[in-house]
Amino acid sequence: MVDGLGMFSLGLGTAQLVAPGEMNRLVGADDDPRNRRIQRWAGGARELAAGVGIEARYRTTGWLWARVAGDVLDLTLLGAVLADPRHRPEQRRRAAAATAAVLGVTAADVRAALQLQHAGEHAANGHGGGGVKEIEAKAEITIHRPVAEVFAFWNDLENLPRFMRHLQSVTRLGADRSRWRAKAPAGMEIEWEAEVTAREIDEYISWRSVGGATVQNSGSVRFTPAPGDRGTEVRVHLHYRPPAGKIGAALAKLFGEEPGQQVRDDLRRFKQVLETGEVVRSEADPEGTRTRRLLAQRPAQPLPR
Repeated sequence: MVDGLGMFSLGLGTAQLVAPGEMNRLVGADDDPRNRRIQRWAGGARELAAGVGIEARYRTTGWLWARVAGDVLDLTLLGAVLADPRHRPEQRRRAAAATAAVLGVTAADVRAALQLQHAGEHAANGHGGGGVKEIEAKAEITIHRPVAEVFAFWNDLENLPRFMRHLQSVTRLGADRSRWRAKAPAGMEIEWEAEVTAREIDEYISWRSVGGATVQNSGSVRFTPAPGDRGTEVRVHLHYRPPAGKIGAALAKLFGEEPGQQVRDDLRRFKQVLETGEVVRSEADPEGTRTRRLLAQRPAQPLPR
């Protein structure tokens, strides 16, 4: 698969550099000087560099993730072609066909990058080493609910997808073991198993991934009474190794998933769920253009005295 993707990059990049006008017409774009420059330099030069890097077998996983980032750029440009009301039906049909093709290639790129990264980590030391730098994220928030209630909600791990946006499900496999499923770039999904490594009722929970998790991770959450009887202070501390090391981290930022910000956003949703029974989406929310409720409203309750 890696060889095929490398040769595909070389072939596509050559075509974009040599015949940018034909490539514009093939994907339904207007063939003008601006679009020819985009084909040559944003497309052709990028694809050739990725192809050479992959076939040279030098930091291959990084070049595969660079291809994924390029796929995202291509999908953005094709989306602009589809959305332009000036384009003829034939142009839109060509753009739609090109979009479907790029989505298929993106899936192959992500799969190859993840599998190659996973193999490289296990070859290094069996636990995701291989020079991949661990990323740390911390966040804290005060929730106006009693410690026992906040702890109990988090301790039921199946509640976590209610406020962790990228989690799709958490399934209990035993008292301290669970299976997690999360969203990944380009519509992919990843799964891993985790175990609770320590738990003190109403004080803290810590966990870590087990087995051959694609994204090795561990973390802890602490619950302490807030000063002035204002509820509960929640502190989260997370460690994880992203696929493809620094390139994987850069790709995560591209998709709006910088880890520190993600944890802070999750905690804000956690606060909303416990204090109001719902997650409120604002006009500026990237997932929607209007405010809408995700969870059933719970009856209002007085704050603890």
